Amino acid sequence: MTNLSDQAWFQAPGLTRLMTLLNGGGAETRVVGGAVRNSLLGLAVGDIDLATTLLPAEVIGRAAAKQIKAVPTGIEHGTVTLVVDGQGYEVTTLRRDVATDGRHAEVAFGAGWQEDAERRDLTINALYVGLDGEVVDLVGGLGDIETRTVRFIGDAEQRIAEDYLRVLRFFRFFAHYGRGRPDVAGLKASARARTQLHTLSAERVWSEMKKLLAAPDPGRALLWMRQSGVLTEVLPETEKWGIDAIPGLIAAEQALGWAPDALLRLSAITPKDPARLVGLAERLKLSNAEAIALDRFARAPKPQETVTDVAFDRDLYRYGKEGIVGVLKLELASVRGQAEGGDAKAMARSARLSSLLKRAEGFERPVLPVKGSDVLAAGIPAGPKIGQILGTLEEGWIASNFTLDRERLLARIADLAAK
Repeated sequence: MTNLSDQAWFQAPGLTRLMTLLNGGGAETRVVGGAVRNSLLGLAVGDIDLATTLLPAEVIGRAAAKQIKAVPTGIEHGTVTLVVDGQGYEVTTLRRDVATDGRHAEVAFGAGWQEDAERRDLTINALYVGLDGEVVDLVGGLGDIETRTVRFIGDAEQRIAEDYLRVLRFFRFFAHYGRGRPDVAGLKASARARTQLHTLSAERVWSEMKKLLAAPDPGRALLWMRQSGVLTEVLPETEKWGIDAIPGLIAAEQALGWAPDALLRLSAITPKDPARLVGLAERLKLSNAEAIALDRFARAPKPQETVTDVAFDRDLYRYGKEGIVGVLKLELASVRGQAEGGDAKAMARSARLSSLLKRAEGFERPVLPVKGSDVLAAGIPAGPKIGQILGTLEEGWIASNFTLDRERLLARIADLAAK
């Protein structure tokens, strides 16, 4: 038997309080999913989810009796979030699928533990831990944990047909937890179902892809996604661009201490084309911040190692340092392999790119000392001329390497207005 009662997360007072509250009186409640999986794999445990035989109203009732806050976050699907010591725990009633259409499921409560387990997606996600800390495995998940096998529960095609997002979840979990080759049945079923991915909301697709790209090393998962046609289905921009830059980028991240960056990895496997990346951002409904970051990367110039620091600072001001940092990282990742092989030119280029990257990361964008209100105060009437004058002033200020002060810029306004 496998027991997790000695784990710090399992011994947390808040969880102990909930497990005591939601067990007994004919009810049984178990921890399920990611907390159990990660604990068995020796990984950090984040959110802790519970499965219970209690109906949602009974969960809320027991919580209210002990002054525990209950939030009906997904009550139509049986989920209530209980908040203890500032931490939220999702508590979901055992359920079974009544009807599925590949996007949504209609559920019914009152299932047994076996039925609840079998409606889940992957074996490693369907492990439970009871009040005594014992791991309950009803679908062969423990064996798959040992071999790092990411496998669908039961028939892979049926599991995917219930929710086509499971195609992407299969590869996402393989990226984070898998070893060796993907499960053959899961891979074949995912390949066959790839054309159904367009039926999913863009937000769900991007959420899964972002989590996949944030894995410590998503390279093997992306390779198998490409082999199966799934990658082209969700990111057609990669079809001719490929994923060859990923291994070098991962190696650079690990060697240089860069944090995994899903957007940078996305940039590495898509063309540096503003129009196409704008289309990608719109299609997948990226957040405004993500879309802006991708656009800045696409528009950022490719710094040459011969660029002077002065000229480089001007580029950083004009294009923003975030996009240029991304471009530099990908360039540096690309050249590092050649440099490590002893190529003298690559070594020199790598050293200069490293220097530029350090300069870019430390760059603080200066602020133009004058504003539109200063031009108005000089007697220029409101209208397009305000922006024209301000733009000319800014160009002169940039050309001076940002040395022109406010007084000298204000002195130029009258001359510009007369032209």
